[in-house]
Amino acid sequence: FTVNLGLIENGIPTLGVVFAPALNRMFFASNLTGAFEESENGFKEIKIREVPNSGPVAVASVSHRDELTDNWLMDNNVKKTVSIGSSLKFCLVACGEADVYPRFGPTMEWDTAAGDAVLRSAGGSVLLPNSQPFSYGKQSYRNSAFIAHGNF
Repeated sequence: FTVNLGLIENGIPTLGVVFAPALNRMFFASNLTGAFEESENGFKEIKIREVPNSGPVAVASVSHRDELTDNWLMDNNVKKTVSIGSSLKFCLVACGEADVYPRFGPTMEWDTAAGDAVLRSAGGSVLLPNSQPFSYGKQSYRNSAFIAHGNF
């Protein structure tokens, strides 16, 4: 699980903190300063990576993996998928441990805003499946499907 804190301004996440206590990993970011990970060795700036020659790595939900996700992964020639829970998926793309996070199941804005801010500040983006911008501030706070990605 993760503890998330995000700030949304004009429909865009501008600040995020994601802490995974069981893994002792903390990510934080702002659109003004960039994205960082804190570890025992201090702080380091994080950035998305170039997709490796071996192909893209996806992260997907442990408990919400569905046929739409599997079809998207197959259609986009993603051969390796790491299953992990929580908003940590955004952070793994942000720090270059993965390349894409497709999500077709339901989430709420409080589930995604902090991780989204970290990813955007690390050079990634979050889009709707039709490649339109993903935004926040919906009256219901319920997210639609999205694709969070680095250089994918």
